[in-house]
Amino acid sequence: MTIPRRSWRGAGVLVAAAVAGLTGGAVLAGPAVAHTPTWAVTCSEVTVDLTDYRGDVPNTVTVSVDGKDLLPTETFGREFHKKLALLDHDEPVTVRLVVKDADGEGKHSIDRTKTAEVCEEEPSPTATEPAPSEPAPSRTPPSGTPEPSATPGDEPSESASAVPAPGPSSPDLAETGSSPSTPVIAAAAVAVLLAGGGILWAVRKRRTVQD
Repeated sequence: MTIPRRSWRGAGVLVAAAVAGLTGGAVLAGPAVAHTPTWAVTCSEVTVDLTDYRGDVPNTVTVSVDGKDLLPTETFGREFHKKLALLDHDEPVTVRLVVKDADGEGKHSIDRTKTAEVCEEEPSPTATEPAPSEPAPSRTPPSGTPEPSATPGDEPSESASAVPAPGPSSPDLAETGSSPSTPVIAAAAVAVLLAGGGILWAVRKRRTVQD
């Protein structure tokens, strides 16, 4: 049985249409399976890169730290790129990324968490101590200069211990010892006593005779 040429042509058109349909379907499906969500977390920042999403639908992205929004829900199209600085923290914190794919049933949506460690403090530079300055050389006293006298409190000075001699106008000090005229004065006193005693005896005798 011979097939007419028109039939061959019709069959060729159908095959070409089928191939084109398959190719077109693959092209349309390509972006849906090529979603590329990548993100990185360090101790100080969060980097989010979302590519190859469908641009005519409202995809959304949210970033939070320990339950508090770092990036409130934001809508994006085909791509999304952003770096977010983390607040200072003295203990590890949990960073959460939520991406909702609005294409189809949202099978490419993600909900992931990572930990941001504490940044290590950089050691402070050691302060360099200034070199001690050399003391200025002492000046040598010229030769022949008398040495300084001893401290006044170390040895008593001779002038302080010497008793000043009384001046010529000062009154004579009382004599406490004997002098050469002492025997003469004692003899005169004895003579006066004897004379007085003799006079007293004579007066008494005269009264006795008169009586």
